Amino acid sequence: MSSASGGLAEGIRAVRAGVLINAGLAVIKGVAGVVGHSFALVADAIESLADIVGSLVVWSGLRLAARDPDHDHPWGHGKAEPIAAGIVGLMLMLAALGIIVKAVHGILVPHPVPHAWTLIVIALVVLVKETLFRRVTRIADDIGSGAVAADAWHHRSDAISSGAAFVGVGIAVLGGATWYWADEAAAIVAGLVIGVGAWRILRPAAHELMDGAPEAELLLRAAEAARTVPGVSMIEKLMARKVGVRYFIDLHVQADPTMPLHDAHILSGMVKSAIRDALPSVENVLVHMEPYEGSADSADPAAS
Repeated sequence: MSSASGGLAEGIRAVRAGVLINAGLAVIKGVAGVVGHSFALVADAIESLADIVGSLVVWSGLRLAARDPDHDHPWGHGKAEPIAAGIVGLMLMLAALGIIVKAVHGILVPHPVPHAWTLIVIALVVLVKETLFRRVTRIADDIGSGAVAADAWHHRSDAISSGAAFVGVGIAVLGGATWYWADEAAAIVAGLVIGVGAWRILRPAAHELMDGAPEAELLLRAAEAARTVPGVSMIEKLMARKVGVRYFIDLHVQADPTMPLHDAHILSGMVKSAIRDALPSVENVLVHMEPYEGSADSADPAAS
């Protein structure tokens, strides 16, 4: 199994565990919200159901991204990963909007104050979801997956909305009937925070789908690795794009113009190996060999 496939497999396991936990929490929160008269808790249950759908989307995207390249997809299926992340981001945005609209309606329509025991349920939910967020985020960072990071933010958004629900329900319980609206006010705050989280997911997903340039550090490390290869006089037009959790790099290498074609081919292979050794996340390197016609003190375009 390649390192990319291994990383995606780890991400799939994390998402699968999240689906099972979200299913259990959705039932618990839904029942507690209805019996305990807490709109914020019911909204939380609805969000958990949306989390399940989102996790299934991420799961499907990761499974597709893990497939090997084929005739129709010679660069692999990695783009399924940011597509899944984008879908999850849109779902979170819609969930945030739905929570806010329903909470505003709840403020306009007086209702019974939530039961005090619902605070215990909410506190347990916050603990579970924040723990999940930290675990899944660590996995997403390790494998460089935007889709798994999006799934992690599903857990964080749930923890935030549950935390806001705890504050709102607590105020309503302590303040009595005149403070019934605190439950919904907390849900509105949670909706706004979830919307911000959705935007944080959508931006990098769109950037990757449009083949945006990766972070400058990766390009600099690739340039440094290429320069260490004996025979490389200059490098230029260094570009990279991310496909799923892997990177594809293109660069032009200038070398002795009298070098035989066979030697130039060997040199290009050495450059590829040097970059892939320095950056394990790089899937492939395309090297364009060119004759070096500058002076020894010419500026290296790749250094900019």
